[in-house]
Amino acid sequence: MTQPDTPPTFDCADPDARVAGLEAAARAVRAGQLVVLPTDTVYGLGCDAFSATAVRALLAAKHRGPDMPVPVLVGSWSTIDGLVLGVPAPARALIEAFWPGGLSIVLPHAPSLSWDLGSTKGTVMLRMPLHPVALELLRDVGPMAVSSANISGRMPATTAAEAVDQLGSSVSVYLDGGPSGEPVASTIVDLTGTAPRILREGEVTAAQVAEVLGREVPVA
Repeated sequence: MTQPDTPPTFDCADPDARVAGLEAAARAVRAGQLVVLPTDTVYGLGCDAFSATAVRALLAAKHRGPDMPVPVLVGSWSTIDGLVLGVPAPARALIEAFWPGGLSIVLPHAPSLSWDLGSTKGTVMLRMPLHPVALELLRDVGPMAVSSANISGRMPATTAAEAVDQLGSSVSVYLDGGPSGEPVASTIVDLTGTAPRILREGEVTAAQVAEVLGREVPVA
C-alpha cells in the first residue's frame, strides 16, 4: 500500500491485497466515490453508473465537461438487458463474438433509468472488459461509469502509478493490476440508427465486425 497520506493502492498480484482492494473499491463505489481499476485497454477511472453526483465528480477529476459522455462497463452479457431499450440481433451477435473484449456498443438506453452520464442524447456506450479484476468488481457492484484514468488532454494511465500521479486524492481506491500493455482503444459500433456503423476502429477490426454481422459496416 502507498503512504498513509495518499489514497490506498492495492497490489492485485498479491491474493490478500486483491481481496482487500476489491472490498475497499466496492465500498467506495457504493459510497459514491471514485476508484481506479485495471482494464484490458488502459486503466479506468470509475464510479457507480447510477450516481449522477459520482459521475460529475469523475468528470471534474478528469477536468472534462459532460459533452463527452462516460461509457459504462458491465460484468456479464446479461447485464445490458436492463440497461437498454432493446438488444437487437446485431448487438447480440457482436456481444457473443467479442465480449469480454475490445468492442464497445452504442444503443438507446432504457428510458426508465435514472442516470446522467453526460450529453448522451438518449444513448449509452457499453463494454465488458477482458480483465479479471475489473470483472470481479463489476459483478459485485453492478454497472460502472468508467473513463480512462487521466486528466483530459494527457496520456491515459497504463499503470496504477501513472493514475496516482495524474488523479491523486480525487480517487478513493487504486487497484494495481500491473502494466496494461499496449494502450489499444476499443472499437465502437453504433447500433442506434437504421444500419450499424463504426465510430472508432480499434482492437476489433472493421473486417471482423463485418464478418460477424454478415455485411459491410462503414467507418464514420
